[in-house]
Amino acid sequence: MRAPMETMNNTDSSTRNSNSNSNYDTTSLSGDDGPVRVYADGIYDLFHFGHARSLEQAKKSFPNTYLLVGCCNDETTHKFKGKTVMNEVERYESLRHCKWVDEVIPDAPWVLTQEFLDKHKIDYVAHDSLPYADASGAGNDVYEFVKSIGKFKETKRTDGISTSDIIMRIVKDYNQYVMRNLDRGYTRKDLGVSYVKEKRLRVNMRLKKLQEKVKEQQEKVEQKIQIVAKTAGMHRNEWVENADRWVAGFLEMFEEGCHKMGTAIRDRIQERLMGQQSGGSKYLLPNGKDDIDNEDEEYYDEDDEDEEYYDEEEYYESSDEEEKEKKAEKK
Repeated sequence: MRAPMETMNNTDSSTRNSNSNSNYDTTSLSGDDGPVRVYADGIYDLFHFGHARSLEQAKKSFPNTYLLVGCCNDETTHKFKGKTVMNEVERYESLRHCKWVDEVIPDAPWVLTQEFLDKHKIDYVAHDSLPYADASGAGNDVYEFVKSIGKFKETKRTDGISTSDIIMRIVKDYNQYVMRNLDRGYTRKDLGVSYVKEKRLRVNMRLKKLQEKVKEQQEKVEQKIQIVAKTAGMHRNEWVENADRWVAGFLEMFEEGCHKMGTAIRDRIQERLMGQQSGGSKYLLPNGKDDIDNEDEEYYDEDDEDEEYYDEEEYYESSDEEEKEKKAEKK
C-alpha cells in the first residue's frame, strides 16, 4: 500500500466487508458473465498481514472476482516514496505467494490512467480511501481519476500494523538487534558497526545480564525471607521490616561493586583502544619490526644453578703442590 498524504486513524479489520455490492455493476468489461476484474496496487514492502487483509477485501468485493495486484518497481518507489527494505523482485514474489492474488502486474504505474485500465480490462480499483499524492507535486490524489468515473472500491486499513511501524520497532531497539545478529555469527562489518561500537555493546549487554541476575537473586532472597518468617512464627510485618533493611544494605553494596567493576571494564577497553590508535610507530625497530615483547625479556638457563667454574692456573698450582708432598713422604 502507498504512503498517505496525511495521517489518519486506521479502522479495525472487523469492518472490512461492510461495503454493499449492490451499488456496483457486477458485469465484467469483457461483456460476458466472467469474473469481475478488480485491481489493487501498492508498494508491499515487508509484506505483512495488513497487506493480506486489504487484498482479501478486494478479492471478496464481488461474488466472482479476479484480483490483479500492481506493484511499483524500485525506481518509481524510491522516487516518490523513499527507500525500501525489500527490492522489487522480493516484493513481487511475496505477492505471488498470497492466496488472494490471481495475478501480479510488475512495474505498476504510480498514477492510473484510462489507457492502463483498458489494457488490463480492469473493472474496479480497490484501495483505502485515504488521499495519496500523485506525481505532479500539487498534492492531487492518485485515485482522483478512478473515483471520478465511479470505478473506485474502498477497502479498510488494519489498525496497528504497517511497514513504517515495523521499521520503527527495529530502529527503536537497534542495539538489541545488532547484538542479536552478532551472536548469530554476523560480523561487525556485515552490520556496518565500528570496532568501538561493538565492544561497547558487548560490555553493556554483560552489565544488563548482571543486573538481571541481581534482580533474580533479590527475588529469591525475598522468598526465603517469607519462608523463614513463616517457619519461625514471627510476625510477618515485623520480620519484613527488619529484613528489608538488611537486604537493601547488602544489595546496595553489591550493586555498587558491580557498577565499579563495569566502569573499570569500560575504562580498560577505552585505554587499550586509545593505545592501539595512538601507538603507531612507537614500538617499531629501525627495520620496521615490532619488538614490544623483547623489551624486558630476561634469559635464564636452568643448568646455571649447578654449574661450577674452574680457574686453569689455580688447578695446575694445586697439582704441583700435591706432587711435592708425595715425594717428601717417600724420602
